[in-house]
Formats: sequence, structure tokens, C-alpha cells
Amino acid sequence: MVGNNGPADGVGDIEDRSGEPGSDMSETTQTATHGVQLSDVAADKVRSLLEQEGRDDLRLRVAVQPGGCSGLIYQLYFDERLLDGDATRDYDGVEVVVDRMSVPYLEGATIDFADTIEKQGFTIDNPNAGSACACGGSFS
Repeated sequence: MVGNNGPADGVGDIEDRSGEPGSDMSETTQTATHGVQLSDVAADKVRSLLEQEGRDDLRLRVAVQPGGCSGLIYQLYFDERLLDGDATRDYDGVEVVVDRMSVPYLEGATIDFADTIEKQGFTIDNPNAGSACACGGSFS
């Protein structure tokens, strides 16, 4: 768990990584789904960010990568690609994509958006996280 609804590493601002060098721009039709939940507040924020970008071809990609002091870090970014094995789920027009390797780590996780005087950014509450580092940036 990232500090019990704490900020996930690098998710306060979502990056647009479509078209990064080495990215596969091919699209494939996917039917797999995942168990990541996106709150209404988070979906509204993603929608707003996409409107600011002026793009309607981007998806919210959620991934787990090795790194951080606890072993794994979350990645949240906009992506125009669909890769083989990706699991997708639509939240009222916001498509959330999870790669096949990250699906088991994120099953049952909830993505929310906090906008308070204390913090602003996306948070991930993950029941699969056994422990988190002190700064809340990684988990195991």
C-alpha cells in the first residue's frame, strides 16, 4: 500500500509517453480486463487533463515496475498504444490500461485523486502491497 492512500511515485502529474523512442505504436484489439478501480473524482481529473492536452486518443496506463527502496513503484501515464496482453477497462469514457505483468500486482487497487491543502495528486490504494517505504514512493 502506498502509505494508505498516499501518493504513488510519479503520479502527481501524469506524463504523456506516447511516441517515446522505442515505443510500439501498433494497436491490437484486446478483450482482457483488469481489477483496477478508478474513482469518479480520478476519472474526472483524467478527463480534464486529456481535454487540456487536446487529445482524445490517449489512455491512462497503470503499471508496476521494479525500483524504489521497497522493490516496486507505480507508473501512471498517458499512452496511445495498446500492446499484446494489455488488459483494458472503460470508466465512462476514460480507458484504463494495465500490462499483463502488472495485472496481478494491481488486482483490487483503487486509483483516486486528492486535492486538499495538504496534498494534490493521484493516489493508489493497493490491497496487494505488503509494505511500503517511509516516503510512500514504493511498495513490496
